[in-house]
Amino acid sequence: MALLPILVAPDPRLKLKAKPVAAVDARIRRLMDDMAETMYAAPGIGLAAPQVGVLERVIVVDVAKDDEKPQLLRMANPEVIWRSETLATYNEGCLSLPEHYADVERPAECRVRYLDHEGEIRELHATGLLSTCVQHEIDHLEGTLFVDHISALKRNIILRKLQKLKKSKELEPA
Repeated sequence: MALLPILVAPDPRLKLKAKPVAAVDARIRRLMDDMAETMYAAPGIGLAAPQVGVLERVIVVDVAKDDEKPQLLRMANPEVIWRSETLATYNEGCLSLPEHYADVERPAECRVRYLDHEGEIRELHATGLLSTCVQHEIDHLEGTLFVDHISALKRNIILRKLQKLKKSKELEPA
Protein backbone atom coordinates (compact mmCIF):
# COMPACT_ATOMS: atom_id res chain seq x y z
CA MET A 1 0.00 0.00 0.00
CA ALA A 2 1.06 3.59 -0.50
CA LEU A 3 0.27 7.03 0.85
CA LEU A 4 -1.21 9.25 -1.85
CA PRO A 5 -0.84 13.05 -2.07
CA ILE A 6 -4.07 14.87 -1.14
CA LEU A 7 -5.09 17.79 -3.35
CA VAL A 8 -5.80 21.04 -1.49
CA ALA A 9 -8.44 23.56 -2.58
CA PRO A 10 -8.67 25.63 -4.63
CA ASP A 11 -7.11 22.97 -6.93
CA PRO A 12 -9.33 22.95 -10.07
CA ARG A 13 -9.25 19.12 -10.23
CA LEU A 14 -11.44 19.05 -7.09
CA LYS A 15 -14.26 20.64 -9.11
CA LEU A 16 -14.33 17.95 -11.83
CA LYS A 17 -16.93 15.17 -11.99
CA ALA A 18 -15.59 11.62 -11.51
CA LYS A 19 -16.28 8.81 -13.99
CA PRO A 20 -17.96 5.52 -12.99
CA VAL A 21 -15.77 2.49 -12.34
CA ALA A 22 -16.32 -0.24 -14.97
CA ALA A 23 -15.51 -3.05 -12.51
CA VAL A 24 -13.85 -3.52 -9.14
CA ASP A 25 -10.64 -5.16 -10.32
CA ALA A 26 -7.16 -5.41 -8.80
CA ARG A 27 -6.37 -1.79 -9.77
CA ILE A 28 -9.51 -0.42 -8.07
CA ARG A 29 -8.96 -2.60 -4.97
CA ARG A 30 -5.39 -1.23 -4.76
CA LEU A 31 -6.73 2.32 -5.11
CA MET A 32 -9.25 1.67 -2.31
CA ASP A 33 -6.53 0.25 -0.05
CA ASP A 34 -4.12 3.13 -0.79
CA MET A 35 -6.92 5.65 -0.17
CA ALA A 36 -7.75 3.98 3.17
CA GLU A 37 -4.11 4.11 4.26
CA THR A 38 -3.93 7.78 3.20
CA MET A 39 -7.17 8.63 5.04
CA TYR A 40 -6.02 6.96 8.28
CA ALA A 41 -2.59 8.64 8.09
CA ALA A 42 -4.03 12.13 7.46
CA PRO A 43 -6.00 11.49 9.83
CA GLY A 44 -9.52 11.67 8.44
CA ILE A 45 -12.83 9.81 8.39
CA GLY A 46 -13.45 9.87 4.64
CA LEU A 47 -11.64 10.30 1.34
CA ALA A 48 -12.80 10.40 -2.28
CA ALA A 49 -10.64 9.43 -5.27
CA PRO A 50 -10.74 12.95 -6.81
CA GLN A 51 -9.02 14.23 -3.64
CA VAL A 52 -5.98 12.13 -4.60
CA GLY A 53 -6.13 13.15 -8.26
CA VAL A 54 -8.04 10.10 -9.54
CA LEU A 55 -11.26 11.01 -11.36
CA GLU A 56 -13.11 7.77 -10.62
CA ARG A 57 -16.16 7.16 -8.44
CA VAL A 58 -14.43 5.59 -5.42
CA ILE A 59 -14.69 6.59 -1.75
CA VAL A 60 -13.51 5.21 1.58
CA VAL A 61 -15.13 6.02 4.93
CA ASP A 62 -14.53 5.03 8.56
CA VAL A 63 -16.34 6.94 11.30
CA ALA A 64 -15.35 4.57 14.13
CA LYS A 65 -14.18 6.39 17.25
CA ASP A 66 -10.57 6.03 18.41
CA ASP A 67 -11.51 3.44 21.05
CA GLU A 68 -13.55 1.34 18.58
CA LYS A 69 -12.48 -1.29 16.07
CA PRO A 70 -12.08 0.21 12.54
CA GLN A 71 -15.23 -0.02 10.39
CA LEU A 72 -13.79 0.72 6.95
CA LEU A 73 -16.23 1.05 4.07
CA ARG A 74 -14.75 0.93 0.57
CA MET A 75 -17.24 1.96 -2.11
CA ALA A 76 -17.13 2.12 -5.89
CA ASN A 77 -19.90 3.92 -7.80
CA PRO A 78 -21.78 4.91 -4.64
CA GLU A 79 -25.17 6.48 -5.28
CA VAL A 80 -27.71 7.83 -2.83
CA ILE A 81 -31.00 6.08 -3.59
CA TRP A 82 -32.97 7.62 -0.70
CA ARG A 83 -32.62 10.64 1.60
CA SER A 84 -34.65 11.47 4.68
CA GLU A 85 -36.64 14.68 4.75
CA THR A 86 -35.28 15.27 8.26
CA LEU A 87 -32.10 17.33 8.20
CA ALA A 88 -29.08 17.29 10.50
CA THR A 89 -26.28 19.83 10.89
CA TYR A 90 -22.66 18.77 11.43
CA ASN A 91 -19.54 20.86 11.70
CA GLU A 92 -17.73 19.49 8.65
CA GLY A 93 -14.08 19.58 7.71
CA CYS A 94 -12.20 18.13 4.77
CA LEU A 95 -8.71 16.83 4.08
CA SER A 96 -8.70 19.02 0.95
CA LEU A 97 -9.54 22.12 3.04
CA PRO A 98 -7.17 21.60 5.98
CA GLU A 99 -8.01 23.28 9.29
CA HIS A 100 -11.26 24.80 8.01
CA TYR A 101 -14.69 23.82 9.31
CA ALA A 102 -18.28 24.96 8.82
CA ASP A 103 -21.76 23.84 9.79
CA VAL A 104 -23.42 22.03 6.87
CA GLU A 105 -27.03 20.86 6.80
CA ARG A 106 -27.74 17.55 5.03
CA PRO A 107 -30.37 14.80 5.17
CA ALA A 108 -30.05 13.05 8.55
CA GLU A 109 -30.29 9.59 6.94
CA CYS A 110 -29.62 8.13 3.53
CA ARG A 111 -29.55 4.81 1.73
CA VAL A 112 -26.59 4.19 -0.58
CA ARG A 113 -26.06 1.51 -3.23
CA TYR A 114 -22.44 0.73 -4.19
CA LEU A 115 -19.94 -1.93 -5.23
CA ASP A 116 -17.81 -3.21 -2.37
CA HIS A 117 -14.11 -4.19 -2.33
CA GLU A 118 -15.00 -7.50 -4.00
CA GLY A 119 -17.28 -5.99 -6.66
CA GLU A 120 -20.50 -7.10 -4.93
CA ILE A 121 -23.54 -4.79 -5.01
CA ARG A 122 -24.36 -3.59 -1.49
CA GLU A 123 -26.82 -1.23 0.13
CA LEU A 124 -26.17 0.74 3.29
CA HIS A 125 -28.66 2.62 5.44
CA ALA A 126 -26.61 5.39 7.04
CA THR A 127 -27.55 7.64 9.96
CA GLY A 128 -25.78 10.28 12.02
CA LEU A 129 -22.14 11.00 11.28
CA LEU A 130 -21.91 8.09 8.81
CA SER A 131 -24.75 9.58 6.74
CA THR A 132 -23.06 12.99 6.71
CA CYS A 133 -19.66 11.54 5.83
CA VAL A 134 -20.95 9.34 2.98
CA GLN A 135 -22.89 12.28 1.49
CA HIS A 136 -19.82 14.55 1.86
CA GLU A 137 -17.61 12.03 0.01
CA ILE A 138 -20.19 11.42 -2.74
CA ASP A 139 -20.32 15.21 -3.21
CA HIS A 140 -16.59 15.06 -4.07
CA LEU A 141 -17.43 12.67 -6.92
CA GLU A 142 -19.67 15.42 -8.33
CA GLY A 143 -17.01 18.12 -7.95
CA THR A 144 -18.76 19.61 -4.91
CA LEU A 145 -16.93 20.65 -1.74
CA PHE A 146 -18.54 21.14 1.67
CA VAL A 147 -17.91 24.89 1.34
CA ASP A 148 -20.28 24.88 -1.66
CA HIS A 149 -23.08 24.30 0.89
CA ILE A 150 -22.32 27.42 2.95
CA SER A 151 -22.68 31.13 2.28
CA ALA A 152 -20.58 32.66 -0.50
CA LEU A 153 -18.97 35.00 2.04
CA LYS A 154 -17.76 32.18 4.31
CA ARG A 155 -16.72 30.06 1.31
CA ASN A 156 -14.66 32.89 -0.21
CA ILE A 157 -12.91 33.60 3.10
CA ILE A 158 -11.89 29.94 3.45
CA LEU A 159 -10.74 29.62 -0.17
CA ARG A 160 -8.73 32.86 0.00
CA LYS A 161 -6.96 31.63 3.15
CA LEU A 162 -6.12 28.32 1.44
CA GLN A 163 -4.85 30.13 -1.66
CA LYS A 164 -2.64 32.33 0.52
CA LEU A 165 -1.32 29.27 2.39
CA LYS A 166 -0.56 27.53 -0.93
CA LYS A 167 1.38 30.56 -2.20
CA SER A 168 3.42 30.82 1.00
CA LYS A 169 4.35 27.12 0.73
CA GLU A 170 5.41 27.59 -2.91
CA LEU A 171 7.76 30.40 -1.81
CA GLU A 172 9.40 28.30 0.94
CA PRO A 173 12.85 26.96 0.03
CA ALA A 174 12.92 23.21 -0.62
